Amino acid sequence: MNRDSNVYTVLYAAVLVVIIAAVLAVASGALKTPQERNREIEKKMNILTSVGKAANVDNEDDKNAYVENEYAKYIVEAFLVNANGIKTDGDAFNVDLKAELKKPEKERLLPVFVCNNNGNRQYIFPVRGAGLWGAIWGYISLNDDFNTVYGAVFDHAGETPGLGAEIAGAEFQKQFSGKKIYRNGKFVAVDVIKNGSATPDDYNVDGITGGTLTSKAVGKMLLDCLSNYKKFFDVQKQNN
Repeated sequence: MNRDSNVYTVLYAAVLVVIIAAVLAVASGALKTPQERNREIEKKMNILTSVGKAANVDNEDDKNAYVENEYAKYIVEAFLVNANGIKTDGDAFNVDLKAELKKPEKERLLPVFVCNNNGNRQYIFPVRGAGLWGAIWGYISLNDDFNTVYGAVFDHAGETPGLGAEIAGAEFQKQFSGKKIYRNGKFVAVDVIKNGSATPDDYNVDGITGGTLTSKAVGKMLLDCLSNYKKFFDVQKQNN
């Protein structure tokens, strides 16, 4: 075949495209499992962080194995709850929270994780919302009074570095420990106020300086997501 002809050029390009597509497909398949594994480990790490565990991960040679062992050691139960606050069968770890929150309230099945912390139990709840530039999410843990926050961890898709992105920092997150989500029997979650605008109390924390909109988004996320668990809180309090 004449290599200078248009037919040769078209055939050569077509074959090259097919070869590249095949290589990319193989590479994508090979990377899929490690990527899924990394997401699983990150999720387990976040759940553990919300209850103050796996703090030594950076000192470990095999970080994945360390997180797996800590998760198996401390997270003793995981289940779904329906709109009536009743435990329901299902895969709590792999539930798509974003998809569940889009459903009508009566159809939602939301995950709960339980930590056995030296004989004390904390209940861990995932939260998800919209920040200034993209999604924000995290986990918040409560003591078994279903009122007192034990810990919290947050992350984001694209908040501004040095400003709203600071919601992922330890200084912001540690403020939530000891806060209350009920005031005089009324559910209020934890409000995130403008930094320095008021004296922090049992029901609020200081927001990020320069990141007011992201800070408010965290407060709204907590109010919206934890309100889905109010009936579960009620059921558990009645059983205690």
